[in-house]
Amino acid sequence: MDGKVSRTDKLNAEFQKEIYDIIYRKLKNPLVTEMFSITKVDTSKDLKNARVYVSVYSKDERKKKATFDAIACDSKRIRYELAHSVKLRTVPELRFYPDDSMEYGDKMDALFRKINGEV
Repeated sequence: MDGKVSRTDKLNAEFQKEIYDIIYRKLKNPLVTEMFSITKVDTSKDLKNARVYVSVYSKDERKKKATFDAIACDSKRIRYELAHSVKLRTVPELRFYPDDSMEYGDKMDALFRKINGEV
């Protein structure tokens, strides 16, 4: 790759920032009780669809699932707000997916510590 950042990459970064801001600051859904982050946005080349990856930080699996479900259920409201905050003719359809990569990394760290006798 020649170091250029594609338009889609720029949009993904902008969407990631804006979606978090919309959920956290504008919607203030009372069902979103746990800390979360938007870890990645992957927009299709035709800009019609975007996969939004959400990581929810909680020890309580029920609260974690409830927070993710509340965010996913707000997808139409989030898209509506996103359309007002970015200057595009059309805003992609948003689909939310859980991102458990942080938990996976924590499990792997714990396994390595156990193998090395650090536990």
